[in-house]
Amino acid sequence: MQVLTNIRLSRNQIKYIAVFAMLLNHIAYVFMDEGSLLAKVFTNIGYFTAITMCYFLVEGYFYTHSKKAYARRLLIFAFISQLPFCLALTKNAVISFTGFNMMFSLFLCFMLIYCYINVKDPLNRSICSTVIIILSLFCDWFFMAPIFTKLFLLSRGGHINKMQAFKYSAFIFGIFNFIFNTAQMPFYERILSALANMAAPLLAGIVITYFYDDKKPSKASKFSKWFFYIFYPAHLMILGMLRLYIILYPQTVCITIL
Repeated sequence: MQVLTNIRLSRNQIKYIAVFAMLLNHIAYVFMDEGSLLAKVFTNIGYFTAITMCYFLVEGYFYTHSKKAYARRLLIFAFISQLPFCLALTKNAVISFTGFNMMFSLFLCFMLIYCYINVKDPLNRSICSTVIIILSLFCDWFFMAPIFTKLFLLSRGGHINKMQAFKYSAFIFGIFNFIFNTAQMPFYERILSALANMAAPLLAGIVITYFYDDKKPSKASKFSKWFFYIFYPAHLMILGMLRLYIILYPQTVCITIL
């Protein structure tokens, strides 16, 4: 136990874990049978990522030297990522619109933070937040990403503690999936599925609460900063091209992912 308490992870190390978890999630969605055990495991592991990125978005908002540049960077990579996102996540077709990608979600969450910090009138702040949440309905991790972000804002302000924010986030995510994503399952399977959905967000909370070194990233971490932005559209493009190859040339594909 003492060894575990001495482990400290940097922001970038946790982000690399999140990137790997996201890759597993997308591999499961693109290539695997949705009902297979491995697909379910990979999908649930991937739920580590969105909540982690929302946490670091809130943290990054207060660390960044230029909020305007941060927002612009998110929006630029959102547009860059849109074609790869649709190419990878289209089902049973060459390409179709599958919603706006996670970078758009993070941009909206960034604007939610800006609204929360800078709009002083409670009514105007509520209107602003509501509009942002409505816009998020067209994006990946719709509704959830703004909720995660708001809870992490409250934890930063001391209204709730960090681990509580992760617990609330995981619980809301589990309830959301119980109600909307597992309607065809028997009741007990819906309970088990919702609990499985909550595992990775809770793990993210444990990692960030107890093992994160909580230090501002140094300027020397510029490679990692750009890697995280570039990896998102790059891995989606690769997955999308592989998906297309399998559709167009199924006879050459000898390996089936179970």
